[in-house]
Amino acid sequence: MARLKLAVVVGSNRRESINRKLAEALAKLGGDDFEPSFVRIDDLPLFNQDLEADRPEPTLRLKREIEAADAILIVTPEHNRSIPAALKNAIDWASRPYGKNSWAGKTVAVTGTSGGAVGTAVSQNELRMIMTNLAGVVVGGQVFITYKEGLIDDQREITNDATRAFLKGFLDQFAGIARKLAA
Repeated sequence: MARLKLAVVVGSNRRESINRKLAEALAKLGGDDFEPSFVRIDDLPLFNQDLEADRPEPTLRLKREIEAADAILIVTPEHNRSIPAALKNAIDWASRPYGKNSWAGKTVAVTGTSGGAVGTAVSQNELRMIMTNLAGVVVGGQVFITYKEGLIDDQREITNDATRAFLKGFLDQFAGIARKLAA
């Protein structure tokens, strides 16, 4: 069975982001089902409708990458009880101009990690609402991962057996639904 093209969007621009580490571990863990590519969002200009007529190249690249994907995995932190500004900016650029929403019809899964037990709860809720509104099919329930030092090793392997099994189940469910919807 062919692997699904998976666009991975990380909501943090930090080089050492724990959410980037989780995204890389998930991409590796789902390697049998997904062909992952990481979507760059750190070079996007701040959304401005005045720029839509002559869109900057990074915004066009973003739309191409989202449109080429069979499914989208968003891994994000929570900033001030909301989604990070960089992620919201990317969502806005890819949904515009009106009538050319790149998220439409995409199967989307959402997760995130923080040092707290449910540190990304609010951002996941908000993100699920936004993505559902943009006509993406949002898969599964909320997936909270408490990040502790050593949870993900330098090879981007999840070191805790129970967490790895839980996340593998999440990815298997995501792949199954994405395959059905892509057919």
